[in-house]
Amino acid sequence: MRDFTEEQTMFRRAYREFLGAEIAPHIAVWRTQNRVGREAFKKAGAQGFLMVWPDQCYGGMGDKDFRFEQIIIEETTRQGCSEWFNTLHSRLVGPYLDALGTEEQKNRFLPDCVSGEKILAIAMTEADAGSDLAGIETTLVESGDHFILNGPKTYISNGINADYVVVAAKSEALASTHTMTLCVVERGRNLEKMGMKAQDTAELFFQSVKIPRENILGQVGRGFYYLMQGLAEERLIAAVGCIASARRAFDLTREFVMQRQLFGKPLSDMQNTQFKMAEMDAEIDVLEVYVDHLVSLHNDGKLTANMAAKAKLQTNEVEWKMLDLGVQLHGGAGYMQEYPICNMFTDARINRILAGSTEVMKLIISRDIFWADYTSRLD
Repeated sequence: MRDFTEEQTMFRRAYREFLGAEIAPHIAVWRTQNRVGREAFKKAGAQGFLMVWPDQCYGGMGDKDFRFEQIIIEETTRQGCSEWFNTLHSRLVGPYLDALGTEEQKNRFLPDCVSGEKILAIAMTEADAGSDLAGIETTLVESGDHFILNGPKTYISNGINADYVVVAAKSEALASTHTMTLCVVERGRNLEKMGMKAQDTAELFFQSVKIPRENILGQVGRGFYYLMQGLAEERLIAAVGCIASARRAFDLTREFVMQRQLFGKPLSDMQNTQFKMAEMDAEIDVLEVYVDHLVSLHNDGKLTANMAAKAKLQTNEVEWKMLDLGVQLHGGAGYMQEYPICNMFTDARINRILAGSTEVMKLIISRDIFWADYTSRLD
């Protein structure tokens, strides 16, 4: 039994109905447009499904329990709507405005983000700086009563739709590679991708953009540390999505092999199918328990970078393993876009790259094994 309150269970049912009525029917059209319609954010905001954690004075529920976002991620994935990056807006970018913003900034930005009138994105990645954030070259230079922003950003999710973009830039006057600042740019080329066709991913070019002082988030020069603090939650978000995707792929495949006839009997009667599916059911179940455990720890302020890296690493791999098996057991049908498993397969490939690549997750975990006091975990 999973640890959700009665209120959260009701929230799940209502959100599932909302997705079925307002989001899922439009995904196919949005894929052809290479962009989710802005109305998706407005409709979600109007029904209280977009940003639930902000205080009521900003329009939110004021409930910061991460399990609400866990429900949103799981149901968005299970309804086949994962190309709508609502969680990036709501739980990845939004908290920077709350944690670092002044009261004036919160009042200026948060209400419209809660309602969906304004859409959020975050611009960290550059062509030569992905997982190695210290390598960014975009600069933010102080100039009198404002700052000047220069430089390109790429692979920016929600980048076309976004009204507010939180941008990470080097504070040029300060020498350290880790000295950067976060600023909010108020309203690029939409990039062609392998998968996630409906999710707008942009290149952004900033040339002598004037940034007023009131759009600086937090302290000048502390941006790198702010971003590092948010990475554990970002990777937990990714893990929740990946394990939900694995479960959806399992369910789709189970349904297909029970109907597909081979040599006069259902494919599900074949021992190979039974054994392969049994392995995946066990692996997904175990990881669901671990992810739920991390959500509880996160609510208590105890989630570590190491834990989040393990969750992202393992859920990425199990999702990919299940999707590969799903395509295989679908046979030729698995290669056809009319079957959901096909689009899920291509969409999921990015998950072993975004929020830190698989290799970076292994690096984080290995540091804790060889460079930290590993034996203390045995006490």
